[in-house]
Amino acid sequence: MNERYLIDAISVKDTWMVFRVISEFVEGIETLSRLQPAVTVFGSARVGPKDPVYKKAEATGRLLAKAGYTVITGGGPGVMEAANKGACEAGGNSVGLAIQLPREQSTNPYAKQVVNFHYFFIRKVMFVKYAQAYVVMPGGFGTMDELFEAITLIQTDKIKPFPVILMGSDYWAGLLEWIKGTMSAKAGMVRPEELEEIVQVIDDPEEAVKLIKRVVVV
Repeated sequence: MNERYLIDAISVKDTWMVFRVISEFVEGIETLSRLQPAVTVFGSARVGPKDPVYKKAEATGRLLAKAGYTVITGGGPGVMEAANKGACEAGGNSVGLAIQLPREQSTNPYAKQVVNFHYFFIRKVMFVKYAQAYVVMPGGFGTMDELFEAITLIQTDKIKPFPVILMGSDYWAGLLEWIKGTMSAKAGMVRPEELEEIVQVIDDPEEAVKLIKRVVVV
């Protein structure tokens, strides 16, 4: 294969990627623009139905649906399944924004509407564009990524502020202590009020939904 042919092949591939990106944006926008108001629930795919985190996510989804909110998750297992299950069984709108991954994950059966994505960045745009609040359950790298992107967008005034609720004070305590003690107090990388104004730590699903109802009118 000569160099000119290789460059042309790469160029064609990049061009077709643009069309795929556009199609994913169009599908996401057409589906989600009709589902306001919505709350996105994040968290680990690795918790099972007997886990207290799963049960708390399920209760949160149920309460949000009963309050009139669409519940959006990543569409997978674990916390995502739990929140979709709670919303679905309460008769509410239950949406899954699924991502195509090499090893995981199958879409959970409780997402009434599913939008499939190949690109993480488009999926993340859909999460933040159509959510009026985030409820962030315990999770791993993906959950952290989604949490900090929301905080960054609010901090930099790229989106209007909305409730970002960390569910489970025990789980989040170490991270928040490091942000306050090292990132803020020692290094001066974050002003104390930036964290306090954006993030709320709550343990009870009912309290979380009450906070959202004060800010997001159905």
